[in-house]
Amino acid sequence: MIGSVRWRMLRGKLELRKRNLVSRFLALTPGSQLGCFQNHNPRSVGEFRICSIANGRYLINKKLSKDIKDPPSRFSLGTLTAQYADLLQGCADRRDVAEGKAVHADIIRVGLESNRFLANHLVHMYGKCGSLQDARAVFDSICDPNVYSWTSMIGAYAHHGYGNEALNLFRQMQNACVRPDKVTLVTALNACCNQEAKKEGVLIHSQVMESGLESDIVVACGLLNMYRRCGSLEDVWGIFTKMHERDVIVWNVMIAACIEHEHSKQAVQLFGQMQLEGTIPNQITFIGILGTFSAPDDVAEGALLHAHIAKAGYEEDVFVGTALVNMYGKCGSLEDSRYVFDRMPEKNVVSWNAMLSVYAQSGNDREVLHLFEQMQKDMKPDKVTFLNVLDAYGNLSALRYGKHIHSLIEAGKLQTDLTIGNALISMYAKCGSVENARKVFDSMIERDVISWNTMIAAYGQHGYGEEALQLFRSMQKSHVLPSKITFVNILSACSHAGLLDEGHKIFSSMSADYGLPPALEHYGCMVDLLGRLGQLDEAENILKQMPFPADSLVYMTLLGACRLHGDVERGKRVAEHLFQIDARKSAPYVVLSNIYAATGRWDDVYRVRQKMIDRGVKKEPGCSSIVVKNRVHDFVVGKSSHPRFRDIFVELETLTRKMKRLGYVPDTQLVLHDIEGEQKEHLLSHHSEKLAVTFGIINTPPQTPIQVVKNLRVCEDCHNAVKFISVITRREIVLRDTHRFHRFKDGMCSCGNFW
Repeated sequence: MIGSVRWRMLRGKLELRKRNLVSRFLALTPGSQLGCFQNHNPRSVGEFRICSIANGRYLINKKLSKDIKDPPSRFSLGTLTAQYADLLQGCADRRDVAEGKAVHADIIRVGLESNRFLANHLVHMYGKCGSLQDARAVFDSICDPNVYSWTSMIGAYAHHGYGNEALNLFRQMQNACVRPDKVTLVTALNACCNQEAKKEGVLIHSQVMESGLESDIVVACGLLNMYRRCGSLEDVWGIFTKMHERDVIVWNVMIAACIEHEHSKQAVQLFGQMQLEGTIPNQITFIGILGTFSAPDDVAEGALLHAHIAKAGYEEDVFVGTALVNMYGKCGSLEDSRYVFDRMPEKNVVSWNAMLSVYAQSGNDREVLHLFEQMQKDMKPDKVTFLNVLDAYGNLSALRYGKHIHSLIEAGKLQTDLTIGNALISMYAKCGSVENARKVFDSMIERDVISWNTMIAAYGQHGYGEEALQLFRSMQKSHVLPSKITFVNILSACSHAGLLDEGHKIFSSMSADYGLPPALEHYGCMVDLLGRLGQLDEAENILKQMPFPADSLVYMTLLGACRLHGDVERGKRVAEHLFQIDARKSAPYVVLSNIYAATGRWDDVYRVRQKMIDRGVKKEPGCSSIVVKNRVHDFVVGKSSHPRFRDIFVELETLTRKMKRLGYVPDTQLVLHDIEGEQKEHLLSHHSEKLAVTFGIINTPPQTPIQVVKNLRVCEDCHNAVKFISVITRREIVLRDTHRFHRFKDGMCSCGNFW
């Protein structure tokens, strides 16, 4: 903060000094301006420009030409040209196009716009700053462009990804009989950046050989890079093996080529070979090799390389440190990743994003939020930061905080970015706010297939099947080609809304209209759709007739339908098949127990539970989470470890009495124990979703919406209870389970009791 204030004060002083100088110069005659310039030693770019203008005006007024003998050296055109060249180089180095344009204007004012030396520097400056139109305009104005002129313009195109334009200009250069030098050839090679450009690259390679430059290490390195970008690893090896001299840059290019072609072992072997041949690795080498370690089994080798890096003195380098954070994260060693991150003496936004991504990719959403809070104290977030944080808030269903991130995105002028827009849709959908998701979707200037897929999925997961279908039709009218994921989302939407006919039509249209053969996920959606509607025979037939074996997820879908419709025998048969696929997963045992318990077959319930004990299978406990005051609170069924459990239970008892007066009857059939009804009611009252919702009620202002996330499917009793709670508290309550969203308001749920 203090540094920022001091910087603003310093800038103010410099600006005032510059304005005073301008005023003084304008008030003087050209001759007096010259005298002032002669006695003044410029101390800033602005003063330098003013002095140069004064010098130029004097020279032009005196009409200096070749017939004037021995003009003072300080005021010669050559000196002035050199001054302007230095200024332009400084602007290029700083990528300061505004200052560069101001210098260009000064050059025109003093009449030096036709000077080829300065024109070349202008092309170079504009190219470095990314202002290619200005660069080309200056280039086209040069009467007789030399090799430097051509090379600068070719380099500008190549550097900014306009390979075709660069190569076209290279051909024009040769047609103009200007012989390319070593730098031109390397620059043209840089323009060959994909397989389509390999033919041009080969032609340039032949010119290199004709010029006798193949043994030049800089040119050879350019050839290596060209073949690497064109995807020809064989040619890269061919150049590399012929090289008599190899510096660290050559080795780095070779290692990068192997990594890009997924030859990680070869890259590591090259790393060892370069050291045997006496080449010392640099930070680029270490960063490249760190990228080859990306699995849990690689962590030991990664740690050895870490020790090598520390010995070489690169451990504190911000780029190497960031690569170490990524390496440990990919290997699944979060503690080591965080250890490296915390010890970094300098961190940039990429370092913070790397650590955020490690947590996000491992599903550690809470750590993402904690780290983001720390980051905001020291670093301004960028696009990648927001993508990680939006995903975490969405997973935690933290709507209030997600909205805050949205406001930060708008403040940073990033809301028009396509990937940010898609992430916002996803975040709002996961937080249960379909309306906000749709607002973001409608406001997007550009949409891709991911945008449409995400919005269709949002409607489907919330039970808005008709809206999902309408959006799917709009997608078709917009000439956006649906992907396989699109069909998974729209079929799932039909399933959640019970739209059987529409689901059948869409499933058939995949191959008939779009040439997309249905995959396992699409068949699974059809099994789910038919199963929810009670058409279990047809659902099982689809499962058996699939062109590939069904996985456990599809069988679990059918088993869930058997539980829903009380088909005991089919449920038993499907469960046995699931036990054969994986006998250690708890879900089939639990669902089969539910099927038996619903029909009072307690002996069968105990037999299933005994199987679980014999096979060492443990049921995953129900856990519900809610975010309050930027902290995640977890509630586990039957656990009373939360510090406010007593307050929660008292409030829940009060709510239960009110619910019963409104007609709520606990569904004790769901308790898989042969015990008294009162005990069953007590067990039901300790379900995690009830505890989380009640905690939200006592810790948020009245009528504030509540968002809860559960790790399992919400039970029927809790679903019924939350309907009554939404009436009593006059709140909107969003409950997200593993299957879908349930949005409760005024005693109604968005699922329409169909889930």
